Amino acid sequence: MRRFVFTGGTAVVTGAASGIGEALVHGLARRGSDLVLVDRDAGRLDAVVAAVRAAHPDRQLTAYVVDLADAAATARVAEEIRRRHPALRLLVNNAGVALGGRFDQVSLDEFSWVVDVNFRAVAQLTHALLPTLRVEPGAHLVNVSSLFGIIAPAGQTAYSASKFAVRGFTEALRQELAGEGIGVTCVHPGGIRTRIAQNARVGAGVPAEEFETGRRQFEKLLTIDPARAAEVILRGVHRRRGRVLIGWSAKLPDLLARVAPVSYQRVLAFALDRVAGDATRRLTTGSPAPAQRQPEAPPAADPAGEPA
Repeated sequence: MRRFVFTGGTAVVTGAASGIGEALVHGLARRGSDLVLVDRDAGRLDAVVAAVRAAHPDRQLTAYVVDLADAAATARVAEEIRRRHPALRLLVNNAGVALGGRFDQVSLDEFSWVVDVNFRAVAQLTHALLPTLRVEPGAHLVNVSSLFGIIAPAGQTAYSASKFAVRGFTEALRQELAGEGIGVTCVHPGGIRTRIAQNARVGAGVPAEEFETGRRQFEKLLTIDPARAAEVILRGVHRRRGRVLIGWSAKLPDLLARVAPVSYQRVLAFALDRVAGDATRRLTTGSPAPAQRQPEAPPAADPAGEPA
């Protein structure tokens, strides 16, 4: 398959108002892409649009404010994108949300919210916009999974379920589209500095103070600049990589999961203890707390740091 050409094509990016999504938008604009931006945060999305227009006044730019948890609203936006852009060269399903709490601490509605945004919306937008990718020769699809689409720590049942689903969906779709000249990339970011921890919801059964302790400590692991992550993704798209891992915080767990698919948690617990302390280790691995203390809440954030 020939290398992807950014210049002159139109790219759709979800979760475009912050984090990796915002960085992707600027990287695509520099490479000559016209842009369709999707996010739920109207204020931040307006700021991104203004910044891109100021830096790249020749780029065509359209923005849509939509909550991807709303399937009907997502369908309406997808139809509008199809109507206004009948030929798309790139679709980046990047938007994501997080939820703090063990499975028995979250409600099914909260669980479903994560799956709706992180997976259902990915499948829905891909299904709606795939015909527009087929129109454009050399098109490409990017779905952002996570480090937690490779490993599955305690306290992240909803998030890991959604991100493993994205991974499986993307890998199967890659095989289905292989003969059509459409590239497909699954992205697994490591510890990216984004707003997902700040924007995460707290499970109904999680004490607020414990959740906040976990969130603050887990943010110590988020060290990679979103701009760097975006460049790694865009290089992977240009080279038609089927799989992109960002940072050693994704690459080492990926290796661990391959070598020790059942027992990798013990090694992960040791590493986390050295990097961020005993409390964070308990938050991400489910290891028991000392006898005199109650277990801390699980982390709010994905070390993949996906933007929402």
